[in-house]
Amino acid sequence: MKNNFLKAALSVIFLSAAILGAVALFIYDKKWVGAVFIALGFLHLVVLRFFKVRMRAVWPDVVFGAIDNGILVIGAMIGADFAGILGAIVGGAAANAVTDGFAGVFEGWVAERFKYNKRTALTSAVGKMAGCMFGAGLVFFVAWTLLSLF
Repeated sequence: MKNNFLKAALSVIFLSAAILGAVALFIYDKKWVGAVFIALGFLHLVVLRFFKVRMRAVWPDVVFGAIDNGILVIGAMIGADFAGILGAIVGGAAANAVTDGFAGVFEGWVAERFKYNKRTALTSAVGKMAGCMFGAGLVFFVAWTLLSLF
């Protein structure tokens, strides 16, 4: 139990550093932000494979993170368009509350449907982080690359 917590905590610390470093490098290059987030999502899955976690074990968490962060980013973008920084914060916070509920429904449905019962701190944490990277990356890619918004 203690070893699982340590693996999860160290993985989250490592991956958080990778996220912050990548964001710092690409923050002003909008056309690459979506692709970088998606690549970071795959990095999370590579870390899980390093620990011999089967991808099937993390699907509920990846689904949760993708829905949660994807819709949160949309809310933040809309809020920023209406009211700048304050709007982004309020829009992101409001969207986060709504998306946690919707994402939880889909996470629970996937977990029930496919009978996932071997979830750990590592799979829940890193799976949700991967999903968040995929969800936000897809929204950034569509908004800033395909549609050239904002």
